[in-house]
Amino acid sequence: MNDDAIVMRDVVKQFGATVALAGLDFTVSTNRITGLLGPNGAGKTTAIEICAGLQQADSGETRVLGRDPWRRTADQRAEVGVMLQRGGVSAGASARQAIAHVARFYAQPWDVDDLIDRLSLGSLGRTTFRRMSGGEQQRVKLACALVGRPKLIMLDEPTAGLDPVVRHQVWELIRDVRDAGASVLLSTHAMAEAEELSDHLVIISAGRCVAEGTADELTSDPDGQTLRFRAAPHLDRLALLRALPAGFDLTEEPAGTYRLTGERIEPATMAAVTAWCAEHGVMASELTLQQRDLEQVFLEVTVQADGDHGDGSEPGTAPSGGEVVR
Repeated sequence: MNDDAIVMRDVVKQFGATVALAGLDFTVSTNRITGLLGPNGAGKTTAIEICAGLQQADSGETRVLGRDPWRRTADQRAEVGVMLQRGGVSAGASARQAIAHVARFYAQPWDVDDLIDRLSLGSLGRTTFRRMSGGEQQRVKLACALVGRPKLIMLDEPTAGLDPVVRHQVWELIRDVRDAGASVLLSTHAMAEAEELSDHLVIISAGRCVAEGTADELTSDPDGQTLRFRAAPHLDRLALLRALPAGFDLTEEPAGTYRLTGERIEPATMAAVTAWCAEHGVMASELTLQQRDLEQVFLEVTVQADGDHGDGSEPGTAPSGGEVVR
């Protein structure tokens, strides 16, 4: 377990009758970016707060850099940088004051000027945190989480409210931190961000892990590949299938939109479809070879998990009737 930056095993956390985590299991590998996905109320923020030592789990086991996060020493806490959705920066501090203040707690902090430059914060001058835009506040909080050069960084929605240019700057910075040897836990609602940055993905719903793996592993279609195309409605689908090798299925829904599925669709398969259509005077158009995207996977596994409770409880509730939140 000490080889992983974070290990959570069967972690349960309730707030009264409200269940936040219902037996959560996941790991964050060392020197990797692990994306944490889940709908609102899935338990992502609670999981991060437990790993940061800000909440104590009711049961289960949590190890952060090999230790119980609730009982770490000050030196051990300095090995972890945390960016939460709320709080963490004095409302009256400027960007430089906030970052420099945090830097003083570390023996070898990141150069404050370099961080300010990397996150395009120099133009803020003496603007106080309370007067910054949401995106500017996000960047200041990210800088505060990184300035101590921690071994593990936990980021809760780090690019919320950022414009595309700055978002890509933040992505580059997160990759650089990973490449320098740090481990990163990245909670996000942005599927493109999760797929772009994450070496490994964990999807949670109702306080449980419902899927994990690389983006390629999660989006691989268990039913094979899919060729979609448009043509005249109500083609003779059986005749078209006879022109193809065995093992394919062809459906039409809605009229004029066709979906050919099989274990492997090759260029010859697409050529056979267009040749058959041409032979029968049919124009085939918009041929696309598709694979499930991460958003489709996310919707599939979270909807399924929300309706699949082995204890007989309703979706989104605890066994005792409390809601699953955070």
